[in-house]
Formats: sequence, C-alpha cells, structure tokens
Amino acid sequence: MILKKSDFDYDLPEELIAQTPAEPRDSSRLLVYRRDTKEIEHRIFREITEYLKAGDVLVVNRTRVLPARLFAQTEHGGRVEVLLLKRLNLDEWEALVRPGKKCRIGTRLTVNGELSLEITGITDSGERHVKFFYEGAFEDVLSRAGNMPLPPYIHEKLKNPERYQTVYSKENGSAAAPTAGLHFTPELLEKIRGMGVEIAEVLLHVGLGTFRPVKEENVLDHKMHSEYYEVSGEAAEIVNRAKREGRRIIAVGTTSVRTLETVADENGFLQPCKGNTEIFIYPPYRFKCVDALITNFHLPESTLLMLVSALCSREEVMKIYEIAVKEKYRFFSFGDAMLIVGRSDDDKEKPQDIVDKG
Repeated sequence: MILKKSDFDYDLPEELIAQTPAEPRDSSRLLVYRRDTKEIEHRIFREITEYLKAGDVLVVNRTRVLPARLFAQTEHGGRVEVLLLKRLNLDEWEALVRPGKKCRIGTRLTVNGELSLEITGITDSGERHVKFFYEGAFEDVLSRAGNMPLPPYIHEKLKNPERYQTVYSKENGSAAAPTAGLHFTPELLEKIRGMGVEIAEVLLHVGLGTFRPVKEENVLDHKMHSEYYEVSGEAAEIVNRAKREGRRIIAVGTTSVRTLETVADENGFLQPCKGNTEIFIYPPYRFKCVDALITNFHLPESTLLMLVSALCSREEVMKIYEIAVKEKYRFFSFGDAMLIVGRSDDDKEKPQDIVDKG
C-alpha cells in the first residue's frame, strides 16, 4: 500500500492558526488522547500533572532558537533575506536566501556595519552556503543583527522574543522552536519534579526542513533534511534506567522523539553520542524508546503530522484533528497542545470508536 501525502490533509479555518502565544504559557489548552481506550479529554495544559506519575521521564530538547533571519543588501542596493539553517563550521552556514536569483556564488551581501557575508556554494535543492565576515564573537554580532525566525503563517509581531524560546533552552542553534516545550513554565516544571518525575535533556537543532510540506505524493519519496543532535551520558543513563525498570518515557515534542528514536537500539536503550539525523518517522513504525508524546497540532501533509500518526494510526490522528477543529483548538507553533498516552494496542483485536468526553 502506497502512503500518500494527501492521506494527511485536513481542512483548517485560518482563524484557528494561533498568532500569539498563550499568557501565561501553561494556560493553553490540552487535548488528551488515550490510545488504549480511544478516549479524548479536554483540559488546560497545567493540568498535565494529572496524567504524570512518579518514575516517568520527560525528555526535553534544550536547543535555543537563533535570531536567524537576516535582512541584507547587495552591492547594488537590492534587498535580500537570509535565513540560517545549519552551521557548517566556525564561519560558514547553510542558508535559505531569497530572492535566490540575486545570489550566485561569489555574491557579497552586507547586513550592517559589523556583519557581511559571501555566497560560497549552492546545494542541489537550492540552499546557499554562506561565509560570514565580522569581528568578535559571532553569537554576539548575530544577536544584534538578526531577527527571530517566526514561521510565515504568524503575521503578528512578537513583543517578547523569549516567548519563542522554551524556558529550559540553553544551546543556540535552531532555526525554529521545539514548540511543544513552549507550554512549560518554571513553576510547572518544579511541580512536575516534585512529583518524582525525572527530566532528561537532549539536543536537536531544529532546521526548517522538518516543517516543510512533503512535495512528493508518495511519502516514501520524501527526503528529510539533516539535523544535528546530541545525547549526553547523563540523559542516556536517566532513560536507560527507566527502561530497565519499566517506567514511561514521555517525549516533549517531535524533535525529542526524533532524537531518541535515532539513537535507541532495538530495546530502546541509548548510548551517549552526537551526529546528524535524517530519520523520517511515518506509519507503520515501531517505536523503540518513546511511550508517550506531548506535541502541538501540526500543518497538513507535514512530516510532523506523519510522525504523530505513527504513534497511533493515521485514521485515529485525522479523527482527533477533526475534533480539535470542531472544538476550536489553536493550531501550529503558538497553538494548543496534545498529550498522547496509553498502551499501543493492536486495534485489529478490539476496534473502538474515538470517544470525545468533552
């Protein structure tokens, strides 16, 4: 059976695309889906503590979003937008450059008085390799020259750039936020720790390739962009100890899922490591490490929606999304959250309809 991108399409009214983050963070809505009973519950995110228990492990992505959108000028005064995607070495990056026709190899661009760049290469898919010229520390220069790279479906100006960062973000490197983590506050995390829930930090620098729509109708023809990840010895030990003791691993966001499933062996155990992943998770997929997932509502025909569908089934997730639209949940980066919990039973043995307890 061919898995088609159109299988993951759904209708979404534009007014349900969240333009601003919830205030406070944990006041967003939470749709809870139980895989074993196929029941849906409608809650507030801070009530997620009612679905956690001592011994659970929350796995979060500690990446931090770079002010990766730059507005530059050509030598002739033309305006060019440069969006940093992935660091290649100390001074070179892979970037999305618009309009690309102005930026052939050798083109020099000026961002401001302390930052300029040169196009040094072009990838097969049209991204540019750019080399930066500056004095001092690049991160400091970029913090003054760059802008927060909000997704194109967000039209409102973000008043506080920190609202596009998780409260536990630490290492600069992402072109987009791991948005499932935006709902946590320091106080909520402290309450969760006080319950006996462990928190393990992994790292995956989010590239825009993750969010791009699948272009090929046959999903298997889609190629994922590479993203850098790290799993520390401490994180591996927390997860491995929980796996040995039969405790739940709950991933916060699809980026944490992709990191864990990249590194895990067939029994779900991790080794400390770092590298680049192109893992593409879609149904059917046997999860090796992840037992439950906290995530946002994703774009139609996206690889993220396919990943979530692999944790349940395509039919279940599309039904859940239909209910979320009906209940007017807020979608995408600044939108509401979903928690998927419960055993992954074989639905062929006891088919059940999804029950909305709202």
